Amino acid sequence: MNKAKVLIIVGSESDLEVMSKCEEVLARFGISCKLEVSSAHRNPQKTVKLAETACEMGYKIIICGAGMAAHLPGVVASHTTLPVIGVPLKGKYLNGLDALLSMAQMPAGVPVATVAIGEVGASNAGILAAEILGLSDKDVKKKIEKFKKKLKRK
Repeated sequence: MNKAKVLIIVGSESDLEVMSKCEEVLARFGISCKLEVSSAHRNPQKTVKLAETACEMGYKIIICGAGMAAHLPGVVASHTTLPVIGVPLKGKYLNGLDALLSMAQMPAGVPVATVAIGEVGASNAGILAAEILGLSDKDVKKKIEKFKKKLKRK
């Protein structure tokens, strides 16, 4: 069993810089995470195995960051019962709009909670994961409440 509560999967090493924002947010709330690079297209077996074993490994939420066609969160969501949060990342041609649409337009029964494109989305994915975990973890809930009060003062 592993201690990390959130599994972050990115489709490519080029996604690591943006998705580090998600890791930073989770750390701020005291939430441990593990990051894996696994492409739904280039390494589908690894991706499916990560999704299928995430629950038994002790993860509570999976966050996927991907650009371009961005099938990663949908593939993961189709192989797990855990909540999946998708972070659309800017690709080479459409500034992340293609990724956003592929994540948001999932078929019925395979939901992916989709956040904004890029760094803002990566940060919001971390906050959303913390809010979900705060439903059953009083310490995380208190940290979220404190965070939200600071936002109001800004």
